[in-house]
Amino acid sequence: MGSYRMCVCFTRKFKVTEAAPPPDVKDAFHKYADGGPHMTAEQLQRFLVDVQGQVGATVADAEVVVQQVLQKRHHIAKFRKHTLTLDDFHHYLFSADLNPPIGDQVHHDMKAPLSHYFIYTGHNSYLTGNQLSSDSSDVPIIKALKRGVRVVELDIWPNSTKDDVNVLHGRTLTTPVELIKCLKSIKDHAFSASPYPVVITLEDHLTPDLQAKVAQMLTQTFGDMLFRPECECLKEFPTPEDLKYRIIISTKPPKEYLEAQGSKHKMNHSQKEKDPDDDVWGKEPEELTNDQEDLEKTDSDASEKNRDDEYTDTFEPELCTSEPPVYKRLIAIHSGGPKGGLKEALKVEVDKVRRLSLSEQTLEKATVSHGTQVVRFTQKNFLRIYPKGTRFTSSNYKPLIGWMHGAQMVAFNMQGYGRALWLMHGMFRANGGCGYVKKPDFLMNVDPDGKVFDPKAKLTVKKTLKVKVYMGDGWHLDFKQTHFDLYSPPDFYTRVGIAGVPADQVMTKTKTKEDNWTPGWDEEFTFPLTVPELALLRIEVHEYDMHEKDDFAGQTCLPVSELKPGIRAVPLFNRKGEKLNNSRLLMRFELV
Repeated sequence: MGSYRMCVCFTRKFKVTEAAPPPDVKDAFHKYADGGPHMTAEQLQRFLVDVQGQVGATVADAEVVVQQVLQKRHHIAKFRKHTLTLDDFHHYLFSADLNPPIGDQVHHDMKAPLSHYFIYTGHNSYLTGNQLSSDSSDVPIIKALKRGVRVVELDIWPNSTKDDVNVLHGRTLTTPVELIKCLKSIKDHAFSASPYPVVITLEDHLTPDLQAKVAQMLTQTFGDMLFRPECECLKEFPTPEDLKYRIIISTKPPKEYLEAQGSKHKMNHSQKEKDPDDDVWGKEPEELTNDQEDLEKTDSDASEKNRDDEYTDTFEPELCTSEPPVYKRLIAIHSGGPKGGLKEALKVEVDKVRRLSLSEQTLEKATVSHGTQVVRFTQKNFLRIYPKGTRFTSSNYKPLIGWMHGAQMVAFNMQGYGRALWLMHGMFRANGGCGYVKKPDFLMNVDPDGKVFDPKAKLTVKKTLKVKVYMGDGWHLDFKQTHFDLYSPPDFYTRVGIAGVPADQVMTKTKTKEDNWTPGWDEEFTFPLTVPELALLRIEVHEYDMHEKDDFAGQTCLPVSELKPGIRAVPLFNRKGEKLNNSRLLMRFELV
């Protein structure tokens, strides 16, 4: 019995006290409540206009806020005076539902051609895990569509009896899933998160008779949802507005198939790659390139023999003799381009638009030698970037290189996770999360001398973002008491910085607050931005650990162009990008 009592003595209860509002919140309350203990809807309305930048906010809007806060906090709204105390006011500001950092409405012009938008794009969308041996399934496709992904990639192959079509990562040990199952799941979930069109990119390894079968499957599954171009080759892409609730097919027209060369997708399975995400949250995005130099030489995409074919999306079907015309007519976005190297591939044709695919490292080389040609090409045509073949673990690469050169389809392994994918999630929180983000005007403009944006040119600072990190809360509800530290409350710090063009990239951090579940930092950071249109605000919370690697406590990434000014509650997400129920930060944003 005595030893039992000894054990009881060592159980610790970490008391979590509700954190007091930071000084800025107290000051704002006293200023707008005219020094009194209560804030009326009229006074709140002035605060919303002056501090939160909600120019059109009315007293009626403020009354709705007061009602919501009182109902949420006291559950007896109708018996109370309709005013807020300081704690009510703080609760409102610190509520991610009532006071989010960005809006949730589509607000970009959706009536420009499809090629004028960055589009949320998946790579090998059917894989549940790694690129070599994971199962193919419709589950990751459904998950991606529910998140707002608008471009789904399917690799289609004949089944073992050559009478049906499977989806799998060819020449690997991935198990197949039937194409028809994937198509039905796309039909059921395509528009659950967004009404804007879903593009299916097919990497086609089929014989003509199976292509005819696919045409039949597409037609029967999607019916009127399927967009069928009126002429064989579009001169300009339709708009996302025109294509709402439509499915678009993109692949290489059958006649352009080349004979199998046997080198494109073969991988040496004995190669073992160091997992770039063995760190639980992955490397810093700027460290993501050249992390596997020793494997570059064997990368299937870059083999000398096949170099030119990359620009024409060469796959390895059997050589077509009779062309299935129905299949060809369903292809709205033709992929492929002229033979003869990068310069030819980037030629802009007057009466024809198309899609070109480049691997991440070919894009890097292209931007060094042909940066402005890449930008010019993307003003009219689609550019799709895909992960290099050595990313066996479904890791990802830096998306900003593609975006700053106008690439619409920066294709990511959505089932991988880590810092690069957080940037992708952040980018597509813009424009109401609809999966289409209008490209900044500077990427679409041509000046009187015929020049386009040069990503390498030295730019001046256009805007400055000021970010203040006040405090955090909610971890005690999302994590076990002993999750971060067995014997004491956690020691949190926040990392905050910018992902964007190279000149704008920076990462800073707050001091560590020891032994506190509701840390208050009250620290301000200033970020000068040369290209604010492409800047993403990166936020990560970690728990300092003296003896081991710091623990991860949440992250988010927000498009700077979408940030609402003023004091805002910023919800945090886990490593996989799923929202934590309660963990959040109170921050202030100002863009000058």
